Amino acid sequence: MLINNKEVSVDSLIKELNIESDYIKRRNNGLYLSDNQIEVLRKYDINYEKYTNLNSLIFEIEEILNEQELEDLEEVSSKLAELNYYNNTNK
Repeated sequence: MLINNKEVSVDSLIKELNIESDYIKRRNNGLYLSDNQIEVLRKYDINYEKYTNLNSLIFEIEEILNEQELEDLEEVSSKLAELNYYNNTNK
């Protein structure tokens, strides 16, 4: 297919988007996190491996966000809170 007069394949677009890094995977400590989320946590020196539940991890993230406005970390916190709600709330 042509995009901006440049031949581009669907496979190359998918590889460039790196969709797999957004897949949520179960980690060794039992938390479900994507590679992208882990990358953001590492950026702010948050060791996700020391937590065994999302509530504790979200609490640490929120402590940092109370002091600074960090858009990428805010997004991770929001996604984790949503995941926590749907997985751990009796409906």
